[in-house]
Amino acid sequence: MISFFFGYINATCNRVKELRKIRNYKPNLFYLMTITKQSNLRLMKSYSIQEINEILKGEIVGQIFQNITAPEQLEVANESEISFIGNKKYEKFWATSKAAVAVVNEDISIEPGENRAFIKVKNADLAMSQVLALFAPPTPLFNIDIHPTAVVDDTAIICNGVRIGAGCYIGPKVVLGDNSTIYPNVTILDECTLGKNTVIWSGTVIRERCHIGNDCIIHPNATIGADGFGFRPDPERGLVKIPQIGNVIIGNGVEIGANTCVDRGKFSSTILGDGCKIDNLVQIGHNSKLGKFCIMAGNSGLAGSVTLGNGVIIGGSASIKDHTTIGDGAVVGAGSGVTGDIPAGKTMLGYPAVEARDALKQWAILKRMVNDSKK
Repeated sequence: MISFFFGYINATCNRVKELRKIRNYKPNLFYLMTITKQSNLRLMKSYSIQEINEILKGEIVGQIFQNITAPEQLEVANESEISFIGNKKYEKFWATSKAAVAVVNEDISIEPGENRAFIKVKNADLAMSQVLALFAPPTPLFNIDIHPTAVVDDTAIICNGVRIGAGCYIGPKVVLGDNSTIYPNVTILDECTLGKNTVIWSGTVIRERCHIGNDCIIHPNATIGADGFGFRPDPERGLVKIPQIGNVIIGNGVEIGANTCVDRGKFSSTILGDGCKIDNLVQIGHNSKLGKFCIMAGNSGLAGSVTLGNGVIIGGSASIKDHTTIGDGAVVGAGSGVTGDIPAGKTMLGYPAVEARDALKQWAILKRMVNDSKK
């Protein structure tokens, strides 16, 4: 009994010492970056510059003898890594960088140096996306196709190659297309459909009767098909909720960022066309309709019944008034507030948004007026 007591005291003292060490621990950021990179490298392959250029189909200038082990930013890359230069203002960093290889635009003027090289391409940004895909580590793996803690309704149709993670709920009459992946803790409610090769990340909620196409990616904690923001004042009942009985239809090749909300239509559907790319923390109001290949940056928002043509770009934190139509190829600058329709091809800026050229003139005039008032 005595030996047990002293053993317990000794173990407690050791634990207290460990806790003190943890409280006093000051992490070495460089060390953490190094072990993170080493961990990533264990998942990656290495390639010769010739193998990389077989994919890029560019022009190699210079020569190196070592294999490339990873892509990295130009400023921090080491002697076995590849980087890229897509803008002439970054040329100056090549001389001080340790990168073995850079993928560069054709208009970039640099010298390769000893045991270094670069690959000239038409568009370094697009080429680097191919390099990143080449080195990308595998996505998280599933030990089994359908985790035993997932709840899958008997009427759901689960097609070939579908993987469902722990804690998911798949409701009645849901259809999951071939090779779709549902990560842990996703909720997909009644009568939803997912196309082939679509990936739904953890925490996402897809409400009833919504339809998502092929090759889509929905990032964590997005909400598809929540009720639209519809209320009407009543003298007797206060703010009366308007039922939202529509749904959401998402086309093929759409990517939706984390914590983004796409509200269901009040009557029919909120629609996102093929190829749309939606950033994190974006709000798309009920009955809005996006054409093909639209882009919405973070914190931007559409009120209800907004219509975007094909290829529209909405900058970060921009807001679009309800029942507004924006034509094909139009651009709305970051932080702008759109209060009326925008013709196709226009670039708008400011609040209220006007043509970008006019907005810049207004700001220049205002700046002169302020400066003159200080004299």
